[in-house]
Amino acid sequence: MASVLGMSHIEITGARENNLKNISLKIPKRQITVFTGVSGSGKSSIVFDTIAAESQRQLNETFTSFARNRLPHYGRPDADAVGNLSAAVVVGQRRLGGNSRSTVGTVTDIHPLLRLLYSRVGTPFAGYSNAFSFNDPAGMCPECEGVGRRIALDVDRAFDRSKSLNEGAILLPGFRVGTWHWNLYAHSGLFDNDKPLADYTEAEWNTLLRGSGPDVSFEVRGRMAAPQKYEGVLDRFDRLHIKRDIEERANRDAVMGFVSVRPCPLCAGTRLNQAALACRIDGRNIADLAAMEVRHLVDVVAAIDAPVAATMVPAIVDRLRHLVTIGLGYLSLDRPTPTLSGGESQRIKMVRHLGSSLTDMTYIFDEPTIGLHPRDVTRMNELLRELRDKGNTVLVVEHDRDVIEIADHVVDVGPRAGTHGGEIVYEGGVEGLRQARTLTGRHLRRNPPLKTSFREPTGALAVTGATARNLRNVTVSFPTGVLTVVTGVAGSGKSTLVNEAFLAAHPEAVVIDQAAVGTSTRSNPATYTGLMDEIRGLFAAAGGVSPALFSFNSKGACPECQGLGVIHTDLAFMDGITSVCEVCRGRRFRPEVLRHTLRGRSVSDVLEMTIDEAAEFFTEPKPLRVLRTLKEVGLGYLRLGQPLGSLSGGECQRIKLAGELHKRGSVYVMDEPTTGLHMSDVEHLIEIMDSLVDGGNTVIVVEHNLDVIKNADWVVDLGPDGGDRGGAVIFEGTPLRLLDERDSFTAEHLRRDLARP
Repeated sequence: MASVLGMSHIEITGARENNLKNISLKIPKRQITVFTGVSGSGKSSIVFDTIAAESQRQLNETFTSFARNRLPHYGRPDADAVGNLSAAVVVGQRRLGGNSRSTVGTVTDIHPLLRLLYSRVGTPFAGYSNAFSFNDPAGMCPECEGVGRRIALDVDRAFDRSKSLNEGAILLPGFRVGTWHWNLYAHSGLFDNDKPLADYTEAEWNTLLRGSGPDVSFEVRGRMAAPQKYEGVLDRFDRLHIKRDIEERANRDAVMGFVSVRPCPLCAGTRLNQAALACRIDGRNIADLAAMEVRHLVDVVAAIDAPVAATMVPAIVDRLRHLVTIGLGYLSLDRPTPTLSGGESQRIKMVRHLGSSLTDMTYIFDEPTIGLHPRDVTRMNELLRELRDKGNTVLVVEHDRDVIEIADHVVDVGPRAGTHGGEIVYEGGVEGLRQARTLTGRHLRRNPPLKTSFREPTGALAVTGATARNLRNVTVSFPTGVLTVVTGVAGSGKSTLVNEAFLAAHPEAVVIDQAAVGTSTRSNPATYTGLMDEIRGLFAAAGGVSPALFSFNSKGACPECQGLGVIHTDLAFMDGITSVCEVCRGRRFRPEVLRHTLRGRSVSDVLEMTIDEAAEFFTEPKPLRVLRTLKEVGLGYLRLGQPLGSLSGGECQRIKLAGELHKRGSVYVMDEPTTGLHMSDVEHLIEIMDSLVDGGNTVIVVEHNLDVIKNADWVVDLGPDGGDRGGAVIFEGTPLRLLDERDSFTAEHLRRDLARP
């Protein structure tokens, strides 16, 4: 009997992953368990780095070595034991991304079902289901090859015809003077390299753009390169960039500055060939359906009553209704996945699992309310309950109090972040958490009041006649010298209004978003903020040597690990091993570098310090100024040498914010800055925003968090709903006046929040 009872919990013994302090806990199965705690407290180390990693590692071990070699590799977590696991499905925040051929329809598997429907029901018959796929030669438009648009090099932007080849007439990235591509033309013998392009004959100009010629030989760094086939600049550019999916190119932004993008003239952007477009059901082709908002598409598909569609229609409708239920009814199936936010991406991943009949799974969610208006959080909670009621274990890392309150069990991690966290400070029910003397418990008991006195604007920044996406000729003034919150349900047009229309009209604004601040494993808070330059300078001055000696990317790097501090060993189908470098023992530097000290500490010791510790160690003004701003934005727990790739979206946003603090007269635009923040961190963030405004700045925030809205001087509410039901400003004014607005979902939930006991 005892063994059966033991199987009712996931058991973790002696977990030490990241900052976890040898913790042990039991998590009830077939219930909703919410993990709370401040950013950096260790929640993700328990849920993702311990439970999810071990579940997926053990599941992968059931496959053959051939299959394992093609699956993601998961290392064994640092724990004595992790028992009673079931197969885990991780639904994380990572954007779906993908290339320009990936759409909402393809990633949810709804489009393949529509293709099958049209191949069986549509008239005139156009072929089997692949004949309706824009990713298959049988269905794609021959003109644009299924991309739906024509991307062409803009010749006027690509060349400065007043210059010669030697003077840099070709302006394209990778074609500048001295580059490999430039050598192809300069050494072709076809042109006078000192002759301005404006003086070229028509034949010379055509040869430069589209012509052909003999193979070209030239030297690169003193050595003769293999002969290269000559091809015109336009042909070469097309091959290098446009035909290789420009969306996936690392230098996409640089390339896009030289091209023009237009809908394909043959398929009008639908991506499909004429045969597929001619095939219709009830007067609509498959592209018509893919372009409709999902909430309207549900009724259109449900009305198809052909006998042969008796099984297909319910399957499609079921998936479409799931999208509506999770608050994505405003999307269309032809929406490219790279344009989706992290929150939208996470909710779309949920659609794949909601129709599953599997039970006894473990579903793991990473802040599923990201990007959700309070109205939509209620819908999300219904889905979490639905997964639990099927007999699954649901683990949620979350800060939203509405999600915490539906939990069957809560694990509060803390007491604070980094080295001051990694402990279980509370386990039990929500009522017990509400009475607990933890940060989460104290903030659950608090309910900040609505601000009643508001700053007076010093001016206004206007957006006039905005029509991007679903905006309906929107004209709005953003007051300066105050804190403005732009809100509205998902898909109402908030981000379009601020991040597109406002920034296009006012490009001088400082944008602080959640995009990654660095992808290199060598980037860290010290390098990103410029603090590392100061650190190298101080060590160099103390030792009378070159600053380059104190760079793990340069002269000072350990030769064994090249300054990484670890050695990665690929073991093919077995889990790869990352081991501490035996030469430098993880310190990254050569021994002679570490002999130099500053006040008794080596440069490696300094990089191991947290920002809080470093603020006490340094006495010099410049490092102190940087460290104090990092502390101000609540990042004191980060280590100076911590890889930037390990930071969350919220941490990335705050590290950017630290670099912009204490400037005066700037306009700040923030995109959902409370993402990933505990309730106590939100309180601190509000203080930071207030200090920015009090310092003479203008702050515009796209945000759903009700505590932020309560503290605003001015609110711009978009809606009334999402998609084609949104795109209008339904309210402008103080949050006090917003309470009286009867057509606003934001006002409705603000009134409910203020009525909390």
